[in-house]
Amino acid sequence: MNSKLKEVALVFFKLGCFAFGGPAAHIAMMEEEIIEKRKWMTRDYFLDLIGATNLIPGPNSTEMTMHCGYERAGKSGLFVAGLAFIFPATIITALLAYLYVEYGELPEVEPFIYGIKPAVLAIIASAILKLSKKAIKSIELALLGVMVLTASLLGVNEIVALLSAGVFGMFYFYLKSKSQSTLNAFTPLLWVFGIKATAAKLTTLKLFLIFLKVGSILYGSGYVLFAYLDAELVTRGLLTRAELIDAIAIGQFTPGPVLSTSTFIGYQLSGFSGALVATTGIFLPSFLFVLILNPFIAKMQQSKMLRYFLDAVNVAAVAVMLAVLFIMVKETLIEWQSILIALIAVVLTFKTKVSTIWTIVIGAVIGYLVITLF
Repeated sequence: MNSKLKEVALVFFKLGCFAFGGPAAHIAMMEEEIIEKRKWMTRDYFLDLIGATNLIPGPNSTEMTMHCGYERAGKSGLFVAGLAFIFPATIITALLAYLYVEYGELPEVEPFIYGIKPAVLAIIASAILKLSKKAIKSIELALLGVMVLTASLLGVNEIVALLSAGVFGMFYFYLKSKSQSTLNAFTPLLWVFGIKATAAKLTTLKLFLIFLKVGSILYGSGYVLFAYLDAELVTRGLLTRAELIDAIAIGQFTPGPVLSTSTFIGYQLSGFSGALVATTGIFLPSFLFVLILNPFIAKMQQSKMLRYFLDAVNVAAVAVMLAVLFIMVKETLIEWQSILIALIAVVLTFKTKVSTIWTIVIGAVIGYLVITLF
C-alpha cells in the first residue's frame, strides 16, 4: 500500500472511530481533517463534493469519505476511504448485536451519548460558518439559501429543496448572465415539484437484495431509513418493530454512518453471515454511485450552466445543514447539563485549537459525569 493510501486509511479509520452525531457532524469533522489540517483540496471543491453527494442516494457522509479518498489516492483511495470509515461502526455494531441476541439487552452507554450530542452542535456550527463563507458568493445565493433553510424547517424534503434550488439557480444565473439589467423577480421554486423515493413492493427477496434495494434508493435521515426498513422487514414479519427501534438506536449512538444499523439487523436475522450480507448490500450502491459520479464533477465545474447549478446546490446544502443544526439544538438543549456541555464545546471549537475528536471525547466524559453525579 502506497503512502497516500495509508494516509487515507488512517484518516478515515480515525474518523470512523469518533464520527458521532450524524452526517452534518461527520462532514464537519471531515472539513477539519481534510481542508484545515491536510489541505487535500480547496474548500470550494469540498463544497462541490458536498453538493454533488447530496443529489445521489445513500449515506452522504460515507459517500463524502469516498469522494475525498478518490481525490487523494484515485479509485483505490475511494474504496479504502469508504471501507476504513465503515469498518469501526460495523465491528462495534456486530459486537452489540451479539450481546443483544445473547443477553436480550444493550450495554449502558446512554451517559456517554448524552454528552456527545451537545458537543457535536458546536462542531457543526463551525463547519457551517466556514462553508457558508465560500458558498455565499452573491446576494442572490444568500437569498436562495434563506429560502431553502425556510423550506427545510417547514418540512420540505431535502432532496426536493436541493434539486429545486439547483435548477432555479442554474436558469436564474444563466438568464442574468445573458442580460445587462438586473432581474427583479426572484421567485422560489422550492414547492413546484416533489420527488419521493418509494420502495417497490416485492414478494420475495433475500437479505442481501433487501438491503441492496434500500441502499440504492435511500435519501434522508435515520428516520427515513426506519420507514424503509419497517416496510421491508416489519410488515413482512421478519422483525418486530421493537427490535427495529433497538437496531436504529444502535446505529444512532455508535460512531460512523447510521446505516451500520444493517449490521445489527443482519446479525439478528441470520447471525454473522447475515450481518455481512446486509452491510455489504446497503453500502455497495454508494461505492458504485461515487465511482460513477466523481469523474464528472471536474467537468461540471468547467460548464457554465452546471457551475451555476452547483453554486446553487452548494448554498442549499449549507442551508440544509443549518436546518439540521436548528432541529438538533431544539431536541438536545433541553436541560442545564446539555446546555453546559454545548457551551464548553463552543469554547473548545471557536476559541482553542483542540481537535474535533477531542471535543467529542471531552463531551462524552462530561456527559457521563453529569449523568452519574446529578
